[in-house]
Amino acid sequence: MYILEMAVELISFTNKIQWTHPRTGRKKIIPKELPFGWTKRIDESGKTIYLQQDTGNQTYVDPRLAFATEEKNHVHDFRQRFDSSTTAFQVLHGVDLSGKYALITGCNAGIGYETAKSLARHGCNVLMANRNMEATQKAIEDIVQSTNASEDNLKFIHLDLASFQSVKKCAMAVKTVFSDHLDMLILNAGVFGLPYTETVDKLETMFQVNYLAQLYLTLLLEPLLKKGSRVIFVSSESHKFAHLKNVFNQQNLAMTRDTFSSMMAYNNSKLYMVIVSKILSEKWKEKGISVNSLHPGNMVYSNLSKTWWLYRLVFLIVRPFTKSMQQAAATTVYAATASELKGVTGLYFNNCFYCAESELARDKDIAGEIFTMSLKMIEERMETDITKKFNNKC
Repeated sequence: MYILEMAVELISFTNKIQWTHPRTGRKKIIPKELPFGWTKRIDESGKTIYLQQDTGNQTYVDPRLAFATEEKNHVHDFRQRFDSSTTAFQVLHGVDLSGKYALITGCNAGIGYETAKSLARHGCNVLMANRNMEATQKAIEDIVQSTNASEDNLKFIHLDLASFQSVKKCAMAVKTVFSDHLDMLILNAGVFGLPYTETVDKLETMFQVNYLAQLYLTLLLEPLLKKGSRVIFVSSESHKFAHLKNVFNQQNLAMTRDTFSSMMAYNNSKLYMVIVSKILSEKWKEKGISVNSLHPGNMVYSNLSKTWWLYRLVFLIVRPFTKSMQQAAATTVYAATASELKGVTGLYFNNCFYCAESELARDKDIAGEIFTMSLKMIEERMETDITKKFNNKC
């Protein structure tokens, strides 16, 4: 601590923010500005005292010390800072998101809601894309009341992922709201445990809602993604139990009625999300757009299990042993905001750190086929050349 205190004094004196640790020889960087939520003043004795506005805690120790980072030698040179017990609020401790813009799908409840709440609390402009407008408005009111976030920073937009026309209309509206850029695109929406049903686009519902419609939205919003933007696909560890039987023979990624398995349809949709995140990470790397996927947590007690009473019961039984909503949102928030992940792309995260995807997800030949088939399935249902332009451009 003494070394860091001396470093802060040196930085204040020399107006530099980089120094070399005398013991490890590693270069350390301390932020110039105080962390989000901190202010400083002079007490009666003339000493500088720091105040945390949310908690009212006071200290004579400069809070910037807690945010000193090591200079990275390469883009993937970062250490694990959090574990499975970490909450989204802890990930964002001291982080200022003022002036940042985020779009989150499926966020009027559950993990998506906690993600939106955490980002808004730290000054982010959040656009909540959901099908239920009444529930979304209620979610915004709850966030404002519980976090003191500005209501001006929270907006909602209609998005029905079971309709490609709705996706297209949503993307056009987003470009109006965020005319300049989009810092974070978080594809969080998902359904689970449905019986076989088809959307208006004649595709199995979980396949379209969990995967294809969100891929389509991502492609439509590409013009808003600039250098430094981050795209996050919220997948699941269940992608490791997927199988692609008959997919390539039938040239159909979606399960048909006669081959349908509810659990496997869900697993496959999550596999596709991991695959396209890796594909897009390569396509957009030169543009400086980061694309990653993640697993939020096992059997988190959320609205995801609401489709059948048995699923609801099982999720309720294991609830004491699984993550809370705030803990489940932590990895999403980490992937979307962590400073050490600047430029990091093409990874799969779990418990706020990268880990290995399934072998299927790492197979580049399979990934290429799935991506091509995905674009074709969108083209067949939408009279648009966006996917062709995208494919040619990449």
